[in-house]
Amino acid sequence: MSQSVVQPTGEERRQAEAKAAEQAEQHAPKVLDALHTEHGDTTIAETVVAKIAGIATREVPGVFAMGNAARRALGNLQQRIPGGSSAGSVTGGVSVEKGESQAAVEVSVVVEYGASIVTVSEQIRENVIRAVEHGTGLEVVSVDVNVTDVHLPEEDAADLPAVASAPLR
Repeated sequence: MSQSVVQPTGEERRQAEAKAAEQAEQHAPKVLDALHTEHGDTTIAETVVAKIAGIATREVPGVFAMGNAARRALGNLQQRIPGGSSAGSVTGGVSVEKGESQAAVEVSVVVEYGASIVTVSEQIRENVIRAVEHGTGLEVVSVDVNVTDVHLPEEDAADLPAVASAPLR
């Protein structure tokens, strides 16, 4: 009696290859870095990265405010309401996409009139990269800067109350 060997079908071969790849991945040595150690893993929320990036951006000379006009108006309104949240003010104007070991940051800013937008943008990039990489251990792959407005000095004078311009008696 002869036994005939039945060759596996294409689907059976693909399933066997997938199972073998899965087993190899499970037995492969763990890649270790600052966030993944022999003793455990560290995960960082996007909001943490956004707060660090927002603070780092505000530290740059020439940055007047963060976000676009609508976002700033909403933030001002929230701060005036008793019990209103000010947490959004740190992350307002910051957007983050985070992977397991890398992050991409986008910031929207209002620049002071007279400041070089190119210089301010480059300083924002350097400051955000340094702060996020030092604070989180994530590699920052990009920092996109959107300049949404230029703050003019006369805009401050328009915001002063009428009482301030009244003559003293």
